[in-house]
Amino acid sequence: QVQLVESGGGLVQAGGSLRLSCAASGRTFPGYAMGWFRQAPGKEREFVAAIYWSGGRTYYADSVQGRFTISRDIAKNTEYLQMNRVKPEDTAVYYCAANNGPDYSDSKRYDYWGQGTQVTVSS
Repeated sequence: QVQLVESGGGLVQAGGSLRLSCAASGRTFPGYAMGWFRQAPGKEREFVAAIYWSGGRTYYADSVQGRFTISRDIAKNTEYLQMNRVKPEDTAVYYCAANNGPDYSDSKRYDYWGQGTQVTVSS
């Protein structure tokens, strides 16, 4: 059984930093894209960042480019999202997910999802 478990969410002041983790179990993900999405109240789930497990190529939404960094530790089967210079508009539930395909920004293409972790940025 595949499980993705996020951790690291919480309350942070604007301008601060936070690191989210996503520990995967049940299988490894060669060839997969591992992504982060977020969903704020009343809004649709949106793409944040993705990394290809093999090769490490990364992609970011324009809204987080230059502030967030996605990475992965293959030995630990874990991906991370380092969030720097956070803004109140980054407040959302953050989800990690795994996708066996090329459409890394389309949430519908993702096969596995974590339960989400809340990130709240105070102004």
